[in-house]
Amino acid sequence: MATKVQSFMTSQPTEVDFSVHSLNDTVIVQVPTRLSVLEALSFKQTCQSLIQPNSNPNQIIIDFHQTTFIDSSGLGALVSNLKYAQAKGITFRLRNVTPQVMAVLKLTGLDQVFPLESVNNESLIEQQRIVDNRRTASRQVEPLPRTHPSVASWMKRFLDIVGSVIGLLITGILFIPITLAIQINDPGPIFFRQTRCGWMGKRFKIWKFRSMCVDAEAKKSEVKNQVQGAFFKNENDPRITKVGRFLRRTSLDELPQFWNVLKGEMSLVGTRPPTPDEVERYEVPEWQRLDVKPGMTGEWQVNGRSTVRSFEDVIRLDLQYQKNWSLVYDLKLIFKTIAVLFRKNSGAV
Repeated sequence: MATKVQSFMTSQPTEVDFSVHSLNDTVIVQVPTRLSVLEALSFKQTCQSLIQPNSNPNQIIIDFHQTTFIDSSGLGALVSNLKYAQAKGITFRLRNVTPQVMAVLKLTGLDQVFPLESVNNESLIEQQRIVDNRRTASRQVEPLPRTHPSVASWMKRFLDIVGSVIGLLITGILFIPITLAIQINDPGPIFFRQTRCGWMGKRFKIWKFRSMCVDAEAKKSEVKNQVQGAFFKNENDPRITKVGRFLRRTSLDELPQFWNVLKGEMSLVGTRPPTPDEVERYEVPEWQRLDVKPGMTGEWQVNGRSTVRSFEDVIRLDLQYQKNWSLVYDLKLIFKTIAVLFRKNSGAV
């Protein structure tokens, strides 16, 4: 049978046809050539519509044998379907994963989360061998998707490298006074390291100068979240130290992130880097914000970073950046950020 679901992911509706086949207690869903934002919501609805109170299959298999492109929204739909199936006690497997899809799964670590199988027992092993061989045979390690023009822009990467080197030089100059201030005010680690999600949801460790008390993460549950949606913020967070408030107001706490930019985990300009627990709460359309690299600054930084109170506003600003992106636009946002930092009570994200 074939299942058609209307998608309203964009202003232009699209109808996506997913082929669904049943065999005993197993349902096989055929994924089309692309699993991107236009198909992701339909894919989620198709899979979850198969799980009904009186007709739960024992196993759902997602067949990727013809899929050559998957983006962040596609990953979001996959993760959502896996969670939904697990909650119903249904086995959820991926079959005939192509090298393009496998590269994305490996990038994000999801190859260790999803059960993988192949009709041809040797084909999946061969696909993995081909991908591994490319690590040494080509400058492009894996056939990763180009989800947004900024991801493939060498000029943007060049700007990131130059900017991060300059930023790290500034960080080195200010390191001793900042370190002394942190130690005098609240002895403990100089740096704060936290897991964030970058491009396509890949996890990395973000670095900051510590602006909170040493047991801040343990006390997070005691602090009220003043914003709506999948992120956390409190203007008068009691965990922030006196020196920390100064570092945040001036954004000096973010200087170590120039190291993340140099490594390619972040960009000078991009979207706000979310935490894994925030991403866990995303609906499929919200995964679109992960189609670009997170940035040290961006639309959210120059357009009310202290006044954003809704996750919908974060999404709107992130998608606005993706729509308007150009190298010149990045430069404009960098200069606007510098201006914002000199405003009184500019605040920090």
